[in-house]
Amino acid sequence: MFSPRQKPIAIAVAALVAIWVMALAGYHLARNARVTPDKVRAYTAAMDFGRMSADQRAAAIQKLAAMLNSLSLEERQSLRLDRTAWFEKMNEDEKGKFIEATMPTGIKQMLNAFEALPPDKQRRAVDDALKQLKAAQAKLAAGGTPPDANRPPISPELQEKVMKLGLQSFYSQSSAQTKAELAPLLEQMQAVMENGRLMREPRP
Repeated sequence: MFSPRQKPIAIAVAALVAIWVMALAGYHLARNARVTPDKVRAYTAAMDFGRMSADQRAAAIQKLAAMLNSLSLEERQSLRLDRTAWFEKMNEDEKGKFIEATMPTGIKQMLNAFEALPPDKQRRAVDDALKQLKAAQAKLAAGGTPPDANRPPISPELQEKVMKLGLQSFYSQSSAQTKAELAPLLEQMQAVMENGRLMREPRP
């Protein structure tokens, strides 16, 4: 038993211990709940669209979109080639809804800002984004993730159409499949334009 003088101290210590226990429990719960690329891979591997009803497919796609949206740009890039396998299992309507659900916020604003740039800066934005995507591929390959390092982020033909027709117009008229192919470029271009480099003087 504690003396009257010791009792408040014991209560304070017990409360402090309880707070630390709760904090550690919360940390472990948050860590386990955090979405990772590996968890996304496991989830998509477990999905069997062929045996799902339309409602089940919609719910599964919605959950997948939410998982992807919680990842960082780098983590999404690590899943880029994995996406092909399960994206192809969706029908056209599902692909369209999935693309809209997973396209980062601010993309429309980025498209408007891109269209307002002069042609030379538009080209710079595309070139810088492609260089960064290739660097990300090389980094993932060096880290053991198996993307095809020789595969361009987007095809040269698609890149040329973007520059010829205008990114915003081309994107708005594209199929869900083409939008999926453009997604890596759009995400990276948003990062390039947000850092403000294109608003500075041209590089020497």
